[in-house]
Amino acid sequence: MGDLKKTIHLSDEELVCKIVATNNTHLFAVLYDRYAVVVYNKCYGFSKNKEEAQDLTHDVFIRLFVKLRTFKGKSKFSTWLYSFTYNFCVNYVQRDSHKKKENKTVITDDIKEVDDFDEIDDAALFELKADKLAKAMAIIEPNDKMILLMKYQDDLSIKEISVVLEIGESAVKMRLKRAKGKVVKIYNEL
Repeated sequence: MGDLKKTIHLSDEELVCKIVATNNTHLFAVLYDRYAVVVYNKCYGFSKNKEEAQDLTHDVFIRLFVKLRTFKGKSKFSTWLYSFTYNFCVNYVQRDSHKKKENKTVITDDIKEVDDFDEIDDAALFELKADKLAKAMAIIEPNDKMILLMKYQDDLSIKEISVVLEIGESAVKMRLKRAKGKVVKIYNEL
């Protein structure tokens, strides 16, 4: 019992090291308890319903247990886990071609590169009606959705997104600009 109490006070990074060293499922359960709700919320953003989000969450943690040793500590564990979860969800959506067809409409065929969009500020996104915005978010590509959720749901900075996606900060800014442009364009056509 004393060991469990000590485990609860370990940092995420210390806990991950112990899990990797021992493959202890009880230690992994502590990590699960810390992040299950967060991971579920990320998965829910990519799913159609609660059951699918629960299945995705379960799958993320199964894959995480196997891949945990790939965490190198270059960023905070929580940042790495966000990236892991988002990548898992994006891959899930892209693999499921039937679901992808259901989520897409003719509107997405009209979307070209958005370099010609004027700078779309955050205020423009925040003024959009939530129900219509949700429909637009369901239509855009998973990678665009991922970067917008990182920025506006998770409140990650440009620098943090850069670390998660392993791309430069200027690339993050361009992807955000394009993703915002696509959402606004789709929104206006709904």
